[in-house]
Amino acid sequence: MTPCYPAAPMAKTLIIAEKPSVGQDYARALGGGFAKHEGYLESDENIVSWAVGHLVELAEPEEYDEALKRWSIKTLPVLPDTFKLRPDPRHRKQFDVLKKLMRRADVDEIVNGCDAGREGELIFAYIRDVAKAGKPVRRLWVSSMTKAAIGDGFEHLRDGEEMRNLEAAARSRSEADWLVGMNATRAATVRGRALGGVVSLGRVQTPTLALIVRRDLEIDAFEPETYFQVDARFGLDGPRTYVGRWFEGKDDRTPEQERAEAVATETCSPSSPITAIVWPTGTSPEATLIFNSTPLASASTSCVALSVSIS
Repeated sequence: MTPCYPAAPMAKTLIIAEKPSVGQDYARALGGGFAKHEGYLESDENIVSWAVGHLVELAEPEEYDEALKRWSIKTLPVLPDTFKLRPDPRHRKQFDVLKKLMRRADVDEIVNGCDAGREGELIFAYIRDVAKAGKPVRRLWVSSMTKAAIGDGFEHLRDGEEMRNLEAAARSRSEADWLVGMNATRAATVRGRALGGVVSLGRVQTPTLALIVRRDLEIDAFEPETYFQVDARFGLDGPRTYVGRWFEGKDDRTPEQERAEAVATETCSPSSPITAIVWPTGTSPEATLIFNSTPLASASTSCVALSVSIS
């Protein structure tokens, strides 16, 4: 009598998105009746789960050496031979969900569905490194969340090995940020203890803050000035006209009323079809403030006719 064994479980593909909303878009595009579970969706053929941004991060200096808990100039610079990773404590629950899914016996392939770019590559690479699943990886590369675009992306999955250079670039950027941020912050804080608190410095953060401060100082120092512009109305064939503005070099204005009136006088004559108008515009407007998110989205939309989502 031939022994009867239970059927082997069907092999499944685990798809990891960068955030929950994108994971849900993937499930809708794939179809197949996904059931909802804590931290993932599952159908007969696929499992869709997600990160919540960076689930894994570079370890703090004291995780390399207990002596580094004390901030001191003598221990700087901190230059690890190999960088350590750790799950972000704030998102440990979702990391554990992904780790368990990546190690499931019925999962024979993982699809990196994080955002198409360097940062998406890094988010997935760090999760894979800490989870230690050892499964083959393919890359979903889509920039649009329409059903058609996602479907086309799944039909043209790329081999994970193709993304190694992009991953290496992402790791280099992340490690450079760590080296600059950790060492500069500790050095500035120790030297500036009289200021109190931590003096936070970073590769991107510090120059960006400098730009904001510089712009703020320019706004504070701004002094309104009276200026003049000269506009001329040009007649074309028929009833059509257009207005042109006088430029001197790259400047379209002058602080001298006499100069503007002279330009208007030289331009116009009784036989000329041009009528010049001198506009004494009073004081110049207040210095333009830096965009916040809402007017930035509005200006972007009007300039390039794209819909901008602020989250």
